[in-house]
Amino acid sequence: MQFDAQWLLLALAPVFLACIGWEAWHLARTRPDTALYSWPDTLCNAALALMHQGADKLAWLVAIPVYAWVWRHGRLTDWQPGWRAWLVLFVAQDLLYYVFHRASHRVRWLWAAHVVHHSSGRLNLSTAFRQSLMYPVAGMWLFWIPLAVIGFTPMQIVGIVLVNLAFQFFVHTQAIRKLGWLEYVFNTPSMHRVHHARNERYIDRNYAGVLAIWDRLFGSYVEEDALEPPVYGIVKPLDTYNPLKASFHEWIAMARDCARMPDWRTRLAALFAPPDWCARHDLALAPQASQAAVTENNTRGECGSREP
Repeated sequence: MQFDAQWLLLALAPVFLACIGWEAWHLARTRPDTALYSWPDTLCNAALALMHQGADKLAWLVAIPVYAWVWRHGRLTDWQPGWRAWLVLFVAQDLLYYVFHRASHRVRWLWAAHVVHHSSGRLNLSTAFRQSLMYPVAGMWLFWIPLAVIGFTPMQIVGIVLVNLAFQFFVHTQAIRKLGWLEYVFNTPSMHRVHHARNERYIDRNYAGVLAIWDRLFGSYVEEDALEPPVYGIVKPLDTYNPLKASFHEWIAMARDCARMPDWRTRLAALFAPPDWCARHDLALAPQASQAAVTENNTRGECGSREP
């Protein structure tokens, strides 16, 4: 009987829940002065996870036939089963994940989905569950099409994507400090704490999935500094534990910005430019009024954006 890779994350759910239980117990015992878990936040994360899983299952119904068509008609090579094929698949998908993740902080259409993952003011293992049901609409699945082009089957693609996401569960923790030489090779809790922080020096850094090499290679790596502990979440807090508001608040804001733009160029920019483009556009048109709006709305910080 062959295991369906689409069910991997659900199959691992008992492991994830056991790890969350251990982390909550450990942090309550060792750091009782810090509220690193709260029931409303954790339940919101769980609801978002279930919504994401449902949307993901529906998305694969569309994505898998696309991957299959590309693999049948457009693949460049065939791979024999073995460690070479697995290594190429693993490295290629991890690079594509880096591209997707970085784009998700620099393209507002993608950020509208990804902001859900960053919108909690806490970081713990349950935060890994905090995913958006809108990823399929944003187009996350499109980033894996090159894997079919280089010769990998749809099931191999689905499997490696889910393995990558399963690994990332374990980096959403404050219970593990730096890991020595592993920091140079793999995404680690320390590295990922930086990614979730809203401190100015940490925003839009450390996009790694599994391998740390891409951030170091492409200049997006920042080390966690003990003198500047990460402050988590988005600069303008979401201030709700409603999973529907968490899922759609940025889509609503983006639609409003698009609707108020005067022409098709600026409407497209409101959708696909960096997330802080509208704030900078307003500032250029009316400096004093727009500066007040930027301060009030925390647009730049909320979008997790900075100029490259």
